[in-house]
Amino acid sequence: MARFIVVRLVNSIPVLLIVSLVSFSIMQMVPGDPASIMAGPQATAREVEEMRQALGLNRPFLDQLVIWYGNLFQGDLGRSILLGRSVGQAISERLGITLALALFGFIVTLAIAVPAGVFAALKQNSWMDQAVMTIALAGVSLPNFWLGLMLIVLFSVVLDLLPAGGYVPVADGLWPWFKSLILPSFSLAMLQVGLLARITRSAMLEVLRQDYIRTARAKGLARIYVVGKHALKNALVPVITVIGIVFSLLLSGSVVIETVYSLPGLGRLLATSILSRDYPVIQGGLLVTAAMFVFVNLAVDVLYALIDPRLRED
Repeated sequence: MARFIVVRLVNSIPVLLIVSLVSFSIMQMVPGDPASIMAGPQATAREVEEMRQALGLNRPFLDQLVIWYGNLFQGDLGRSILLGRSVGQAISERLGITLALALFGFIVTLAIAVPAGVFAALKQNSWMDQAVMTIALAGVSLPNFWLGLMLIVLFSVVLDLLPAGGYVPVADGLWPWFKSLILPSFSLAMLQVGLLARITRSAMLEVLRQDYIRTARAKGLARIYVVGKHALKNALVPVITVIGIVFSLLLSGSVVIETVYSLPGLGRLLATSILSRDYPVIQGGLLVTAAMFVFVNLAVDVLYALIDPRLRED
């Protein structure tokens, strides 16, 4: 297993290098001049040029790329143009919020979608199956920003139970911190619940039609044992694939949710940096996001290997 993990980690290095190259190249092609933004609207052409030289933006593309990789291999993601501090510090201050939001959303997604999919498969073609799948379809169809606004209206304005936005650090209390993430987590999760529930139902139906399931039932095994021990375990392989995709979508979807709920997370930092042409933050944020996606894929591969040991030999 250790060799399996090491091989996957080594294979991920070229992916991160390619992502860093693509993000750096795209930032060079994006219209807009951060030097003009930094110098201010009243700056003269000479002042803008001096600012461009101070930021190193007047150098050729290859020179900037070599400097970027040189700093990257030393663990230096650069310095934010607008924030006036290191990119690593700016990202580290916000990364925990995004990860907490994605993790809570992931837990909500699993807690609702997997049982709903299993239940719908066991009640195939019944009105309960149709009801679950209709709700799942509605969850897939509703935009998460609209759902977020509706949840704010219901739970914050009408019922006055949860905060409408903002973030409370965990140092200010565990319950206030948790309350500030409840609505964003549900808003983020609902879009993925429908997808995962439908995949779980399809996987369960496929397994329930297999001969070994009929044999287990014919032997008189309890239904809960057949479903939990045999059917669900074998249906997990395609579900795990979707689970990895779901967590990645939760990370990427945090940009919209953090904006709706005014959460100072990594997604909101990237959105602000794109508008202000803060190239170092954008490049560092994309690289960190890509690293998280690689880690999620690695975790999915490890789960595959645990469920099916034959994959460790591939």
